[in-house]
Amino acid sequence: MCSLESLKIDLKGLKQGVNTLCYSLDDAFFEALASAEITHGEVAVTLTINRIEDIFEVHCHAEGAVIVPCDLCLDDMQQPITVDDEFVVKFGEETSEEDDLVVVAEDEGILDIAWHLYESIALAVPIRHVHEPGKCNPAMIEKLREHSAARSDEETPEEIDPRWAALKKLKIE
Repeated sequence: MCSLESLKIDLKGLKQGVNTLCYSLDDAFFEALASAEITHGEVAVTLTINRIEDIFEVHCHAEGAVIVPCDLCLDDMQQPITVDDEFVVKFGEETSEEDDLVVVAEDEGILDIAWHLYESIALAVPIRHVHEPGKCNPAMIEKLREHSAARSDEETPEEIDPRWAALKKLKIE
């Protein structure tokens, strides 16, 4: 279990050279961030932070699975994910973030990695996520077939406008 507080890294306390931090993100992490996209999952995260003076090169590797709704049947499904992300952190006057550069206020020296981890995981989820063939909710799939446009065309054959008929000949089957 991983608390959000443990994801606040004291950059000033890190030694020069390579530092490795490991986290196990679970349902509590996703629920604490209160985002509607992903609310459940089990993800192992390894952060490798290379400190060179006051510049921090951060490499994030995460592997695991999150629970998302299937695009076809809307039942929950397990989606495996893998994340490899890199960015640079440096000290500045105030906290800001742009592209692959994060500036942390020097007087604080704390990098809150929680939201960055969540966004990296959310971006690793494919745009289209569906169950493996045969794993979708059969009742929902049947409802989809009943209401699909293709089925309604089969039941009510009507004469096709000749302009569309010429286009249909071009259709690859």
